[in-house]
Amino acid sequence: MNSNVFRMPARRSAALAAAAALVAGPVVLAAPAQATGGAGASGGKGKAGAVVLRTGLDVSLLNKSVQVPLRAALNEVQAPADADRTALTVELDGVDQGKPFTVLRADVATARATVDEERAEGYANIAHAKVHVPGLPLLSLIEVKEVTSKAVCEAGAKPVAESNLLGAVTVLGKKVTLSAGGPTRVEVPGVGEVTLDLSQTRTTSRTAAATALELRVAVNPLKLNVADVQGTVTLAEATCEAPAAPVKQEQPAPEKEGVVPQTAGEPVAENLAETGGSSTTPYLAGGAVLLLAVGGGSLVLVRARGRS
Repeated sequence: MNSNVFRMPARRSAALAAAAALVAGPVVLAAPAQATGGAGASGGKGKAGAVVLRTGLDVSLLNKSVQVPLRAALNEVQAPADADRTALTVELDGVDQGKPFTVLRADVATARATVDEERAEGYANIAHAKVHVPGLPLLSLIEVKEVTSKAVCEAGAKPVAESNLLGAVTVLGKKVTLSAGGPTRVEVPGVGEVTLDLSQTRTTSRTAAATALELRVAVNPLKLNVADVQGTVTLAEATCEAPAAPVKQEQPAPEKEGVVPQTAGEPVAENLAETGGSSTTPYLAGGAVLLLAVGGGSLVLVRARGRS
């Protein structure tokens, strides 16, 4: 028998191996996409506060023989938790011959502080309010129809602070017109002097504060039991601090699959890698076809000789 018969299995094996390589093609491994950036948790909690009235007065009784600090706050609230207070009066003991002394009385007195993951807000409102200091039982230090302050701080946004004053203001019995351009001074002979600052607001990149009215008081009534009252009175104050903006996760752009467009004159082989093949693919295909043809021809020739 011809020796080609013994070579036939080897040739058929080579042809089949080449065909299998052509069908399977090259294996491409893609690494999984990786997310960048930290977790989207807030970097800090917000804060808010509000107060209807705050006093920082030093009272000298009986010809300055007795010093009494008058520190009071009405409806002062703080958050992160929601808080809301609406008390209408604040009283002090020990400054009016042992009897309770009413510093403020109002028809409406609201302070509210609210904080959540995205926003912090402080709010204070007073309506039809009268403020008194020791030694002036019949004369109000100040009377206001309505004042409001609001401070809003949102994560990633510019904080906002605003105060509003509605209606007339009376200081030591005098109706006054307040100016936002600077302090207003009111002096009453034989009673004292009050300097008022209207609608003070302050903001930073994450905080805001608003005060409707701030009074600097210097009262020294003649022939009364109180020799001197010095200090400050604040009406309708609101503050806030914004929660930290969440850190955004950066996702990589998805990989696009498909044939990359070619320009004229660009070799096809250089772009085969973009479609998942390689530059040797045409040669492998040609070799496989050639081996299949040779193997098939050899098989036919051997069978013909065997019949003869």
